[in-house]
Amino acid sequence: MAPSSKPSYLIVGAGVFGASTAYHLIQKYPGASVTLVDRDAFDAERRVAASWDWSKVVRADYDDFAYCKLALEAQQVFKTDPLWMPYFHQTGIYWICRGGYAQDVVDNYTKLGRQDDIAVLSVSEARKLYGGIFEDADFTGAEHVLVNKAGGWAAAGDCLRAVTRRAVELGVKYVVADVASLQIDASGACAGIKTVGGGSLTASKVILCTGAYTTKLLELSAASTGNTDLRAGDRILAAGITTGLAPLSEVQAKPYEKMPVGFQGYTAKHRKPFIGTLPLTEHKELKWWGEKIFSNTREFLPGRYFSAPPAAKDYSQWDVPKLLKEDIAHQRRLWYGPKSADWEVKTFRICWDAFTSTSDFIISPHSAAKGLYVATCGSFHGFKFFPVIGKYVIQMLEGELSPELEGRWAWDRERPDASQNPEYPRCEMNDFLDSVPRL
Repeated sequence: MAPSSKPSYLIVGAGVFGASTAYHLIQKYPGASVTLVDRDAFDAERRVAASWDWSKVVRADYDDFAYCKLALEAQQVFKTDPLWMPYFHQTGIYWICRGGYAQDVVDNYTKLGRQDDIAVLSVSEARKLYGGIFEDADFTGAEHVLVNKAGGWAAAGDCLRAVTRRAVELGVKYVVADVASLQIDASGACAGIKTVGGGSLTASKVILCTGAYTTKLLELSAASTGNTDLRAGDRILAAGITTGLAPLSEVQAKPYEKMPVGFQGYTAKHRKPFIGTLPLTEHKELKWWGEKIFSNTREFLPGRYFSAPPAAKDYSQWDVPKLLKEDIAHQRRLWYGPKSADWEVKTFRICWDAFTSTSDFIISPHSAAKGLYVATCGSFHGFKFFPVIGKYVIQMLEGELSPELEGRWAWDRERPDASQNPEYPRCEMNDFLDSVPRL
């Protein structure tokens, strides 16, 4: 193949999907033209990417067989690959399970022939584990507790930075720019992107790994090109969730030094997402995330209402309303009870991601423009697949995805409503905004 006919790749968004895709592409095709563009520098102190965070869960205990298998593959990389190992902490996972979740996970492990240290315990047995640190947790309606000692958490932001840096060292070009719209050429193919500053970047293959910004970018592109089929429609919903960190003193932190990741699992009838608590950071901070997952539906373009993060460059992610701070305090109490009353949560962040109604990813060609691809919709569970998801994006680009994954991750597929998905956003950010007193 002549050099001029080789494909070039423009990856928009440098979170988990984008960085992993760039890393796997440059490894498979050394010397290829791979450009990664993001509004933030990869080593910026703070970023808007959902995968930029102090800590993220790394687990494979899925009741869904396909994601269980995929997560086990990724977890193995976290445990064995020198690039990923420094950021993974194998603390174990402690699931307070409602419904048949625990047994479904064990059944998946059995089907896969796994011999991991995984057990289903009664609530009374589980309360005594780990020095009884979860004895005051909310076990209401829980049938069992699943303990999986193979899982844990990763220092997410540090890991994202390290992997992106390695991709750049291998030859990926990293560009800091705000993306304004796609470029569609005279034939209707996607030729690249236009930046807010008036510049452009071009490639033969454009891959949108744009997370919560995806819907807005496609709406802007539809408006600027006249190709309304670019719009995401009801395929993608941008949504936010609040996270919080509470610093503990040496004495307060001592019982939690060897704690696992904690999950409260719910079913669709509870209309509540999984909520959790993560182990101490290096600064002895415990982390929680809230139960309120919310969209932000507004008229971002004349006559066009859709959900997107706030318009500020940093998504106003540090401007957390009082009611969402109270959501974090409520989760703290659900896990630790009265003994946590004097643990002051000092750092809050609203994390934004893209959802599908089933929490499946979208990794697919976009049907409205040749050369345009989508790889996003982490639905707040994408980070754990970071080491391997780029491999599957390449399979999609080259028409080699398994039929099952191709169907589940397709841009155009039948999408069930979200009634059976406890994670799906069911409220609006506007419901939680601080009221402004009238003068």
